Amino acid sequence: MTATPFDSAHLHRLFPTGETARLFSDTAEIRAMMLVEGSLAQVQAQHGVIPETAGKAIHRAALELQIDPAGLAEATGQNGVSTPALVAEFRKLTQAPEHAQYLHWGATSQDIQDTALMLRLRQAIALAEDHLTATVQALARLAEAHAETPMAARTYGQHATPTSFGAVVAQWGTPLLHLLQDAPRIRENLMVSLSGAAGTGSALGDDPAAIRAGLAKALGLKDPQRSWHTDRAPVQAIAGWFAQVALVTGKMGEDLTLMTQSDLGEVRLGGTGASSTMPQKQNPVAPSVLVALAHHAQGLFGTLQGATLHRWQRDGAAWFTEWLTLPQLILTGAASMTHAQALAETLSPDADAMRGHLDATGGLILAEALSFELAKSMPRPEAQALSKDLCKQARTNGQPLEEIARDAHALPEGFFDPARHLGTAPSEARAFAAAVHAL
Repeated sequence: MTATPFDSAHLHRLFPTGETARLFSDTAEIRAMMLVEGSLAQVQAQHGVIPETAGKAIHRAALELQIDPAGLAEATGQNGVSTPALVAEFRKLTQAPEHAQYLHWGATSQDIQDTALMLRLRQAIALAEDHLTATVQALARLAEAHAETPMAARTYGQHATPTSFGAVVAQWGTPLLHLLQDAPRIRENLMVSLSGAAGTGSALGDDPAAIRAGLAKALGLKDPQRSWHTDRAPVQAIAGWFAQVALVTGKMGEDLTLMTQSDLGEVRLGGTGASSTMPQKQNPVAPSVLVALAHHAQGLFGTLQGATLHRWQRDGAAWFTEWLTLPQLILTGAASMTHAQALAETLSPDADAMRGHLDATGGLILAEALSFELAKSMPRPEAQALSKDLCKQARTNGQPLEEIARDAHALPEGFFDPARHLGTAPSEARAFAAAVHAL
């Protein structure tokens, strides 16, 4: 097994990250850093900080040169960051020292690496939005189609009152919809970093703010109008968004794992897993992966939050902690969204099994409704006590609550039909679907 299953030749399909994985390859990181260096030189040339010919040459070289990440390993191990080795190799490959001397003018390693990270995170968020959009659309179709498909709601693992499958789907989808709607705000954290060695921009020329604003415009990132070397709130906000996606889809995985149990069978998945020895097994692999990914995201984000504690103007330990956790957290979110989308687009409810479990209670699932019906003709405390006594009789005698209650009290026709006691479940399912359709 590799260090992470995302990189494993035989496990990566279990934790599929799609195009997002490419954003966190060594090649993608180096390419993003070169793009930042080239754009910085171009902007500095426009502002007269470096010669125009040098700016054009460096920008062109940044687009054309190929730098082998492996060639940076030794120097990076010594320096603690890869930017010095990249700059040295960049200058060597340009074969134009008169221009290359202006590469990385006034910037610091963290400026280049943080800005390059933001370029990759921007793409990761865009890919995530595509997955979330497809997922909530599929869930909206399910919620709308089954807004009035009755099933047992369960609290503490026990039958509570009737609900609808559409409402359950809406409970999975609504938090995902909110995360999707929150994406524009999360994108506000995609900002350029250009503050120089200690955050003061002292070597960036007479107007460092103008250079920073120009670089932000060139790269399509936000100008933070400040140094954020030690303020990791932008990274934390983006990471927290991906972590929340994993946690929300983990809830969906928990429910589906239970709903596909052999003794429930209330949902059919589009694909199941096989056992090596038990031919009858149809394991809920994808839901189980969602739960595991949620646990993983929780741990990673907890560690990453500790990386907000930067000492002085730069802290190697805190920064390194980000490198150890952030890529895995983004890939965890990506894998969660991939599985959630596939499940949403292929799962289907077994309405007969749901109805069978409702009927199997013999009316006990409507005990609360019964107490309120009895309260129409007696004080509420008495109605509650009577309803509880009737439930006790049903359990003791093995007789359906419906029969016992009807023998003792006049109840409306069809009272014990669970479909008549769905409350707001259908409207909540349709409201979720309408909100998705309004996107």
